[in-house]
Amino acid sequence: MDPVLFTIDGTVARITLNRPETYNAMNDALMAGLGDALARVEGDESIRVVIITGTGKAFCSGADLVDMAASFPAAGEPGAAVADRMDRSFHPPIRALADCPVPTIARINGVAAGGGIGLALGCDIAIAARSATFVSTFGPRLGIVPDLGTTWHLAARIGRARALGMAILGDRITADEAAEWGLIWRSVADEDLDREVDDVARRLARVSPDAVYRIRQSVDSAAGHDLSEHLDLERDHQRELIPRNAVSAVAAFVTKTEPEFLPLRTDRS
Repeated sequence: MDPVLFTIDGTVARITLNRPETYNAMNDALMAGLGDALARVEGDESIRVVIITGTGKAFCSGADLVDMAASFPAAGEPGAAVADRMDRSFHPPIRALADCPVPTIARINGVAAGGGIGLALGCDIAIAARSATFVSTFGPRLGIVPDLGTTWHLAARIGRARALGMAILGDRITADEAAEWGLIWRSVADEDLDREVDDVARRLARVSPDAVYRIRQSVDSAAGHDLSEHLDLERDHQRELIPRNAVSAVAAFVTKTEPEFLPLRTDRS
């Protein structure tokens, strides 16, 4: 069974983690499939939105620990082996997601645990079914650090106290709590999940991919800038976006028509 499914419906691509027997746990094959799917998005200008979700009861349960245990070397340093595997297999698709040329939606249909949190929060918009939960098992259960960007996202979104509480205690956080804290965009009734995700996807399909890409850059870099530096960054983005988007968008506003935006150009500087 293919560990990752990839489908396109009009301008919307759907990437589905497809290891339901392991609650969509991450192994080399799943991460390679995720990377391949994101590469297909990169190469197809007709795609304007990506939805990432999971098959079955879970979004993603994190790393496949059975697979990880089998990969520990009989001799040598297991830490070095895992670090090499992270660089080789796990980090490339997470970086590709962060650099995706179109907006991304996490459709969180069930538990997001361990590295599954990092994957969910790596998307631009995260929408969770009310029955979904978030649990960071790294520290209390494994004695390791949350990875795949989890600590970066937690610190940026919910503040030090809640980030440390999630990471150190490993408490299960409900979807409603995640939305209240600002961890995700929205929590909705389970039966409304598809309708909400589809509605957001339709809206994002009409947005300029260039603008989304640069908004993502601006938000993610804000903590590393002082105000003056960030004003310069915003100015530089506007310099590029005004001729590409705003001139025609203003004309559309005047004529009471919908603006039409170009695909994200390959030169993203």
